[in-house]
Amino acid sequence: MSYPGYPPTDGYPAFPGYPPTGQESVYPPAGQYAYPAVPGGFPPSGGGTYPAAPPNAGFPGAAGYPAPGGYPASGGFPGAPQAGGMPPYPGGPGFAVPPTGPGFGGYPQQPPAQSYAGGGPAQIPGFPGGQVPSPMPGLPAAVVQCTQGTIQAAPNFDAGRDAEILRKAMKGFGTDEKAIIHVVANRSNDQRQKIKAAFKTMYGKDLIKDLKSELSGNVEELILALFMPSTYYDAWSLRHAMKGAGTQESVLIEILCTRTNQEIREIVNCYKSEFGRDIEQDIRSDTSGHFERLLISMCQGNRDENQTVDYQKAQEDAQRLYQAGEGKLGTDESCFNMVLASRSFPQLKATVEAYSRIANRDLLSSIDREFSGNVERGLKTIVQCALNRPAFFAERLYYSMKGAGTDDSTLIRIVVTRSEIDLVQIKQMFTQMYQKTLATMIASDTSGDYRQLLLAIVGQ
Repeated sequence: MSYPGYPPTDGYPAFPGYPPTGQESVYPPAGQYAYPAVPGGFPPSGGGTYPAAPPNAGFPGAAGYPAPGGYPASGGFPGAPQAGGMPPYPGGPGFAVPPTGPGFGGYPQQPPAQSYAGGGPAQIPGFPGGQVPSPMPGLPAAVVQCTQGTIQAAPNFDAGRDAEILRKAMKGFGTDEKAIIHVVANRSNDQRQKIKAAFKTMYGKDLIKDLKSELSGNVEELILALFMPSTYYDAWSLRHAMKGAGTQESVLIEILCTRTNQEIREIVNCYKSEFGRDIEQDIRSDTSGHFERLLISMCQGNRDENQTVDYQKAQEDAQRLYQAGEGKLGTDESCFNMVLASRSFPQLKATVEAYSRIANRDLLSSIDREFSGNVERGLKTIVQCALNRPAFFAERLYYSMKGAGTDDSTLIRIVVTRSEIDLVQIKQMFTQMYQKTLATMIASDTSGDYRQLLLAIVGQ
């Protein structure tokens, strides 16, 4: 699909230092992820657990949270301080594992609406009591995911009126940034495309060029990202992650390992039509080995998206993964690639649960032990998304702002790309995982119009 006028004649800004030098986005150190508590499922692994994501109704739940407990001293989230170094983490009954039950280190579980329950019991060796819910058709993905964006399409939308507001905001001496922010933060991406078209029709000028001439720095990058069609923005981000010297592998992982089949296929087609390049060839030129193969697998957009869970297959895949890693000398990397690149996310969730019973450790720990570098991070990302996609993005946002400096490109990309999909759930998970709101951390890490626009998108 072609996006007329993209990029403009003088192009979107070169992707300066994507991300800025010294602020590269880094995944938490290897070996520090742990996986969620599943009632009656996971064996002891030490450490605490993160609470389950709250229902879509909001945070906290109507019934209130139980009395907070301490943050685990070990086995917790990457970068977690020792006991006493961080505000207490919610714990106790109602959050993950009961005090008397087995502990399992702490990646957050999906919200209740995202669980994949089955029907009547079926006898399968290896499951507690020999029973496991038999497969049954799941809910449609849109219902199961129960996601919500912070930006909705504006009612009574008038593209011409908005174009006129933007024109007045940029006309004459100075720029009315507040007027620009008010418009772009309260319109859907589709509505922004219509504003852009109306602007050219009414004034014979390119809105993107005018915005670039009036803005600079991070607020410019953020507003231009908001005006890019979503598929183009993903393709543009991938192109600039591989363009020039060096490769931003974390960007490739974040986009290619988290998007739906349809999104992947549209990105691949857009990459070809807009940049005249084959994304697979660029990946082969910029990566190598098992990481290259994983990304090529992701580019096919052929993951099974059937919401039905086959628990027998989950058991078989878990055994296969164990025999390909922990159960042998060396690692059969192709087996991990095959399972994690092709199975549906609810199917992978069941496989993760079955794996813990077979291996007596969680799958993420095994990936830590068997892999390293970018392929390890890519495989982890897939598993994390199977268990709790909003938690994965919440973690990425946290590490984009943690410590000295801010990885603004990652912060912008995630806020923009998830703003109409699941940013409400990401905000909820962020609060649970880090004991502070996303808005609070953004406010402390950014300033000026850039801060105001980010906060307007995220919502208070």
